[in-house]
Order: sequence, then structure tokens, then C-alpha cells
Amino acid sequence: MLAGCSLITSMPDVSEFPSLSLAEWKEWFVRTASLVLSRCPDDGVTIFYQTDIKKDGTWVDKGYLVQKAAEQLGHSLLWHKVVCRTPPGSTTFGRPAYSHMLCFSRGLRADLSKSTADVLPQAGEVTWTRGMGVQACLVACRYVLENTPTRTIVDPFCGHGSVLAVANWLGLEAVGVELSRKRAKKARALQMPIGDSEPSEGAEPEGSDGDE
Repeated sequence: MLAGCSLITSMPDVSEFPSLSLAEWKEWFVRTASLVLSRCPDDGVTIFYQTDIKKDGTWVDKGYLVQKAAEQLGHSLLWHKVVCRTPPGSTTFGRPAYSHMLCFSRGLRADLSKSTADVLPQAGEVTWTRGMGVQACLVACRYVLENTPTRTIVDPFCGHGSVLAVANWLGLEAVGVELSRKRAKKARALQMPIGDSEPSEGAEPEGSDGDE
């Protein structure tokens, strides 16, 4: 268990595993999601940000795969948000026009009086095509800050570090893990504001900017 921590991550797509078949990748995905969930303490949450794929004429629902892992471990789904990647009504091909953001916990339950929008009209600024947008990061990190006692964010697949930068901007500690040296270097340097994107909800940062 990672005491005092919540986890926010986006797990790798099948395209990053050229040696695996789709079925093998699905098994890896569920097994790895289970491992991520197993490290979350009872008073924390695990938030996954995942975009489905269309492969060989079929739809691969990553939200379902994450929920499959959570059910096996006894973690409850607190909320499931849809994050628009393109304007509603758009037609897309390789990747859907939206992403899933799902929040799980073993011990916490959602306070309905603190409910927020189920559909985010935009993900926000991204640093790369598979990155988690700034607005989505803000929703996830603010939920941790306002609804859990945990004050450290762990991202085991941190990529360019958007989650880490937003967490630091909000005054949370952040730890990221990334196999790619190139991505890890960018994650260490990334700070808010990312690109030209400023947070849209008007809150002032509770701590100074910082990297992981």
C-alpha cells in the first residue's frame, strides 16, 4: 500500500506493445490495472484516464477493462466521467471522440452533495497525442484534494508528467514512474501553466510550481 497516496494514471495502449496480440494485451491491461489498484490505501482513490480504440473492425472498451480489474479487487466505482476529445457530433476513425475518466476506492464513498459534471466539454491542453489534458488533470487532482485525506499523487505511467505538474500546482506532492528516458526528462521539467492553457475554474494554486 502507498500510505497517504492516491493514484492517477493513463495506462499504455496496445500500440505500445507490438509483440503482444490484442488478447494478450487485454490480459496485461487487466492484470496491471489490478496491480495499480492494489497499491491504493483504503482512504485514497485510483483514477484512470483511458481512451478506447478501434482495432480490426472492433471496439476495445478500456473503461470496461478497468472496471473488470476493480471488481476483482473489491474496489467500488465512485464516478465515471466522459471527457470530449473533439466537439460533440464529430466523426472519428482510429480513436473515439471521447475518453473515460473513472474513479475507484475500496474504502471511500462518493458524497453526492459534492457532485461535479459527468461530461467534460474538453480535455484541455495536452503535451502529446496520448497525454491527459490539463482540464481533466485538474478535475482528477481537485477531487483527491477535496474528497480524500491523501496528499501525494502517484502516476505509475506518467508520460510527459501533466498529472504531476497539475498536482504540484495545487499543492499536492507528486511521484511519477516512466520507462522512457525522453518522456521522464520532460516530466521532470514540466510546470503549470502547460503551453498556453491556464486553469479555467478560477482557483489559485495552494503551493508553488514544482516538478516531481
